Amino acid sequence: MDVTGPIRLLIADGHPIVLEGLRSVLSRNEGIQIIGEAVDGIEAIEKVAELQPDVLLMDAKLPRVDGMVVLRNLQTRAPECKVLLFASSAEKEEFVEAMKLGCRGILLKEASPSLIEKSIMRVHSGEIWLDSNTTAAVIRQFSAPGDFPSSHANGKATRERAQLSQREREIIVLIAQGYKNKEIAEKMFITEQTVKNHLHNVFDKLGVSDRLELALYAIHNSLHVKG
Repeated sequence: MDVTGPIRLLIADGHPIVLEGLRSVLSRNEGIQIIGEAVDGIEAIEKVAELQPDVLLMDAKLPRVDGMVVLRNLQTRAPECKVLLFASSAEKEEFVEAMKLGCRGILLKEASPSLIEKSIMRVHSGEIWLDSNTTAAVIRQFSAPGDFPSSHANGKATRERAQLSQREREIIVLIAQGYKNKEIAEKMFITEQTVKNHLHNVFDKLGVSDRLELALYAIHNSLHVKG
């Protein structure tokens, strides 16, 4: 596949008017090529296997089989395809499950057209896409008891926690609450660049690659708890 070419996108939604709207918006972007559409979950699974899209933009509530079933199938049948869930904020109880099943981003249906394009590009580039409200919802659910196996609360986590400075732990608390770098800098009376430097060190120490992973790791190991 030519990595310099447009992003090959498959859209899956059970509502014809939504498909038409997405097609209309996204077809104007030369960096995105819509290679197919699916109107239900079974067709989505079949078309991903057939067309091998770079990104699947998928409604969370598809007819026949829903988005969670599609995600489970694609984990084994098309692990290279990056899935961006198109969901309403009322469906946030499913966000955690979607992320656990390999979903790379959650785009709220209230999003602007420009944000839809941006989210597809970010997910294609390997990033996790969540807005601050969605991040907060995911983190709150991940912090619920029973979401993680107890085997993770081991000595390794304790040693890693000991490596973190007090300032780094303070930043982790704010990251886990969904704050952005600029907001963290203002709250801590430091520069935004200093926040970035601290985050770089934290990522390196904990072996995480992005803010969501850091937030989930923090919740998982109780690093988000002050004191």
